[in-house]
Amino acid sequence: MLNQPVLQVKGIGEKFAEDLANMRIFTIEDLLHYLPYKYNVLEILPLSELIHDDKVTIMGRVLYEPSLTFYGRKKSRLVLTVEVENVAIKAVMFNRSFAKKQLKPGDIVTLTGKWDAHRLQITVSNYRKGAQEESTDIQPIYSVKGDVTSYKLKKVISQAFKDYGDEITEILPSSYLKSYKLPTRKDTLRMLHFPQNNLELKHSRRRYIYEELLLFQLKMQLLRKKHREATDGNTQNYDEDKLEQFIQRFPFQLTNAQKSSLEQILRDMRSPYRMNRLLQGDVGSGKTAVAAVSLYASVTAGKQGALMVPTEILAEQHYQSLKELFGDLASVHLLTGSTKTKERRTILEGLENGEVDIIIGTHALIQDDVKFNDLGLVIVDEQHRFGVEQRRTLRDKGLQPDVLFMTATPIPRTLAITAFGDMDVSAINEMPAGRKAVETLWVKENMFERILKFIEKHVNNGEQAYLISPLIEESDKLDIQNAVDLYHTLLEFFPPEIKVGLMHGRLPSDEKESVMKEFAENNIQVLVSTTVVEVGVNVPNATIMVIYDAERFGLSQLHQLRGRVGRGDKQSYCILIAEPKNEVGKERMSIMTETNNGFELAERDLQLRGPGDFFGRKQSGVPEFKLADMVHDYRALETARQDAEHIVQNGLLYNDPSYENLRKLLEKDPSLQTKMD
Repeated sequence: MLNQPVLQVKGIGEKFAEDLANMRIFTIEDLLHYLPYKYNVLEILPLSELIHDDKVTIMGRVLYEPSLTFYGRKKSRLVLTVEVENVAIKAVMFNRSFAKKQLKPGDIVTLTGKWDAHRLQITVSNYRKGAQEESTDIQPIYSVKGDVTSYKLKKVISQAFKDYGDEITEILPSSYLKSYKLPTRKDTLRMLHFPQNNLELKHSRRRYIYEELLLFQLKMQLLRKKHREATDGNTQNYDEDKLEQFIQRFPFQLTNAQKSSLEQILRDMRSPYRMNRLLQGDVGSGKTAVAAVSLYASVTAGKQGALMVPTEILAEQHYQSLKELFGDLASVHLLTGSTKTKERRTILEGLENGEVDIIIGTHALIQDDVKFNDLGLVIVDEQHRFGVEQRRTLRDKGLQPDVLFMTATPIPRTLAITAFGDMDVSAINEMPAGRKAVETLWVKENMFERILKFIEKHVNNGEQAYLISPLIEESDKLDIQNAVDLYHTLLEFFPPEIKVGLMHGRLPSDEKESVMKEFAENNIQVLVSTTVVEVGVNVPNATIMVIYDAERFGLSQLHQLRGRVGRGDKQSYCILIAEPKNEVGKERMSIMTETNNGFELAERDLQLRGPGDFFGRKQSGVPEFKLADMVHDYRALETARQDAEHIVQNGLLYNDPSYENLRKLLEKDPSLQTKMD
């Protein structure tokens, strides 16, 4: 019944139904689940607690006959004196001349409006004759479009409840309602639309949030199960002794976080299931060392490994360091768009006949003519820089290879388990011993010349610097120092022997690569750039990062940029030039100067910006919830995840009748169709 079109509801005609369709309300069920986006809670407070200029609600007795005056064209002002807690309060109403006849001395009235504490006066926006039954009146506010008004919407939702409310079926087993003290699904929807008091609103919201998170986590768990069952697996029997000897080659000790992530990865590789894991770690936390050991594990298991990175220069750097590390233990090759035809042909033959053990490259690895002999492990670095399709193409090249995604953007665990719920997540959350922390300073623009002199002094000592600007060229709308202007300013300031380079997103790829190469080789000492350097090269010689208009960046982005320096053994500096106009901007700058921990920053960024901005709008991994908020409701999220794991692992959706309605609801999801048919 609930899947019938909204036209079935009394009071909804063709035109109204069209308007509702624009709000994505097509069925009676859609209508019942179209929730208010906020509630105006009108609570009667004592006079002593009222705040000047706030919207307040008071209740009192009319003392005298209201006085009405007219002014202008059809404009009126009605003034009445109301006794509240033995105090005479003046109430002013504009353009409500009809109220003079309704309100008489001795009447009890409830008034809502703007409070003037100095004059003991309320400018009334709403009034109601008689006492308010509860001390709180809650008004749901809906988001509406076109000709749909909040009043009309409330009316038809009320009608739909009256006629179809009994059709709302419970989807949670009664044991859950009991142990979590949750209202039924029908009561939840009723209380969300027509709350009688704050307690009802609180309980109904708690239930709806849990339900949303549980459904999402169940979907994730089922997709993970589907992913595992759909593969024949890829058990890699690596040689533990050889791995141990390989780790001894490192000129440093692995940190505990590296060891624990490595254990999780190796366990996945040995299991009969295909690995689908996200490895996150701060810039410089040692993800590459973990990647190298994992690739070698595949080689000792008689299989091949592939490492895919977003840029040629990064591929080149990984290639040089891995070739040196592996020596004669494995045949390591590089494949990018720049690889010469003859060399490319040799590499492709080697990949197909199994002579090449490890291949490092850009998206050139996913071209049709690249065929592997036996691909065991695929590692995708900075996974968010590749499209989903590109990742899938590489994964499908081998016989169900294990897949490890790596990212240097620390994602709070709360978000990681939600947005990447179909993946396992490992985190390297400690830095190698002896690494010098980057010193972060926040300064105002009037310090710019001193900063340039500071850079000049360090460059004369053989070091290098980045200057980051948010825009490429002049924009009328934004008063921001832009990269092109900055570049010309520096050319004039520095002597000719200090070479200044310019890089931005509009440069062709080969030019970007060439500028970065010049910088990496110290042919350019000062690089002016937009945020395109955020992910990429390792220049141990670069010790200064200056970020112009730093308040325009999010914390995670600022942290990524800061991670470009501090890669060598010299002390490095990150200088934030910012004059934030609001408190959030100021807080961001303070946080940056207080901590170098990316995971801590990510949590704070999440609190300041919310999950949508955290991932960027393009991240489809973050679900759109009606009420749930992954940051504020993290406890409910964790509970829902544990419950979903329990339900899926024990097959309760299929074997326990009390989960039948939950299963039916999930079956409507197209992405789960094949799993649940």
